[in-house]
Amino acid sequence: MDTFNTMRTFRRIVELGGLARAAEDLGLSSAGLSKQLRALEAHLGVVLIQRTTRKMSLTEVGLGYYADCCRLLDELDTIEKSVKQQSQRIEGRLRVNAPLSFALSVLSPLLARFLKQYPEVTLDLAMEDRLVDAVSHGFDVSIRLRATLDDSTLVARRLASLTQVLCAAPAYLDARGRPATASDLQHHRMLTYSLAHTADLALDDDADSPAYAPPAGAHTQVNNSLMLRDFLIAGLGIGTLPSFLACPAIANGQLERVLPPLTPPDRHVFAVYPTSRHLQPKVRAFIDFLAEHLPGAMPADS
Repeated sequence: MDTFNTMRTFRRIVELGGLARAAEDLGLSSAGLSKQLRALEAHLGVVLIQRTTRKMSLTEVGLGYYADCCRLLDELDTIEKSVKQQSQRIEGRLRVNAPLSFALSVLSPLLARFLKQYPEVTLDLAMEDRLVDAVSHGFDVSIRLRATLDDSTLVARRLASLTQVLCAAPAYLDARGRPATASDLQHHRMLTYSLAHTADLALDDDADSPAYAPPAGAHTQVNNSLMLRDFLIAGLGIGTLPSFLACPAIANGQLERVLPPLTPPDRHVFAVYPTSRHLQPKVRAFIDFLAEHLPGAMPADS
């Protein structure tokens, strides 16, 4: 027996003064409603309503049960209303995971704007370049920069796209020469990002159709894009950077594009979260905010 629904049915019978009116109000047949009432009385082991062909009246026990039903149902309605109101409020602790370089270079000002817009949200940001398990680590949202996402039970929303730029310091290129073909890269010091999901521009004997694979014998590998950028600016070699790091450095003359026609595959910025069913307002607000503002915050391609 669905106790609360049965109590609501009993309450309507009493308030409307009879089975026929209550049945019409509830969209049930009188016979069906009468059956429910008999089942309730059998369950309780008492007679709640004295019924004749002409009228009905509450028994003394029924009167007390009606009063208790009203009190309990009103309290339940108040609780449900309160929970529903809370479920619509954008508040609470928001745990976010994002790559270190992207968080510091692009997300930082956006996160500040988000927290000003939603002052009842408290942010717990973990910056980690390695891919982490969002569920086991308890993150509400993980920001991932990938060419594609592996099959997963997680939900993903693409927020923006970014290009990969092969570049080097002008001083390095002045000293070592500017590559004219992909095969020329074999004669240069190559710096790579060791955690890249997709491989860097590879060396290929056919300069017009370069393949994409880690360059053989890379001189230096690092697992952080900011460090890779600094090494490239220092003139240590040629490497691939995401556009949000490469473009500002190219614009101010610290770096220069290498082989502009040969571009590694684009990456995309994804928001990954455990489920879209009953998504918490704070999570939905955060993802919607990034989807709206992130594309405009990405540096223009140089």
